[in-house]
Amino acid sequence: MNESPLEMNYSLNVQLDIPASPSVADRDLEIPGHDFSQIDGNVMHASAEDAADTAADHDYCTFTKQSCQTEQIHPAVAALREKLHHLDDQLRSPPQGRTDRLETMLLLLENIDRCMNGSLDEKDATEAALALLNAEDWAKDSVYSSYMLTCIGRWIGQQFHAANSSISQKVESFKVQHIEQISDLPPAEELAAELFPEAMQTLLLHWMGLCDESTEGKRRSEYPILLLILEFANHNLITGVAHVLYSTLICK
Repeated sequence: MNESPLEMNYSLNVQLDIPASPSVADRDLEIPGHDFSQIDGNVMHASAEDAADTAADHDYCTFTKQSCQTEQIHPAVAALREKLHHLDDQLRSPPQGRTDRLETMLLLLENIDRCMNGSLDEKDATEAALALLNAEDWAKDSVYSSYMLTCIGRWIGQQFHAANSSISQKVESFKVQHIEQISDLPPAEELAAELFPEAMQTLLLHWMGLCDESTEGKRRSEYPILLLILEFANHNLITGVAHVLYSTLICK
């Protein structure tokens, strides 16, 4: 009760029990054999270390945040690593009698490596896709129920439909150049090769069984049918037959 009111400011030296430097009066009472200057230096060094330790004790998140940032991995990378570890475990006892699967897997991994490096081109992707398509007889049950053929057919149809504008421009340019010879057009095979993408012709040639060189005579005779299909499928009428059929079948 008799003590003075609380002080507004406090000295950390008092809190850490650090003895103050000896005053002039204290030095008059200096104890023989004791170096107070050395004591002061040691105390100051100790207090600095304590302060550093105290700061480290209260820095709860710094190391954790750094380690967390270092350990953060994209989910796709983590999934890829897991799959590769699983594949490595399986390859410790590779399947017997199905070396074709191993060759397909190697081709796919090579393309994955190219994909990661940004060097995957259309040819590489095509070889990988063909390897998967030929790995099994996917349409062995029925072409009517083949999920793969349905999806491939949809994708090819979408690509061909997207090309319709450029095909139409090419056909119109051809008509302008040959307006005087419209009744004397080149043979169907040459006309199809000039106006329509090779992929469209290749699809129909294989579909109609006209891809074999031994059927060259049959192909020549049936190419007008192939050209007619291309004209109608692309909504670009060129030959007189196409115009007659269009007016007969579509406009009625």
